[in-house]
Amino acid sequence: MSNRTRGELVAAVTATARRHHAAYTLFNQAMADHLGLHPTDLQCVSLLALEPGPRTTGEIAELTGLTSGSATRLVDRLQKAGLAERHPDPHDRRKMLVSLTRDRPLEVEAAWDTPGKAFAKALEDFSDDELTVIERYLRRTTDVGTEQTSRLRTG
Repeated sequence: MSNRTRGELVAAVTATARRHHAAYTLFNQAMADHLGLHPTDLQCVSLLALEPGPRTTGEIAELTGLTSGSATRLVDRLQKAGLAERHPDPHDRRKMLVSLTRDRPLEVEAAWDTPGKAFAKALEDFSDDELTVIERYLRRTTDVGTEQTSRLRTG
């Protein structure tokens, strides 16, 4: 058990979370630079990989916080880079769906190999219970971040 007070622990978690965010932002920039992509484009690829299926450009705008015009240009860049493709929406012929290409350029897949192993290694010595707590923390702070983003944009 820690000898720190709850206030000290919350302050330490908050400070560490801010450092984590800064480090991940720098990592995302470095990876994007390495791949010749804009950081927002790389983030979109990452988010699309988490989605259960293709998304419209409007949905991509919501995922990335971009305007619809900026999201369209982002999808154009991803398509040109061979990372995404557009398909007609079978339920609405006026819409196009965007998905990641099945055969993404090998250098993109290879670029994630070393970082992916390093991030997995960072979690090796946590128990299943600890990983559950970490996941719960990340989900909660993601929800708070989403809510606060909305508040700032409408406010």
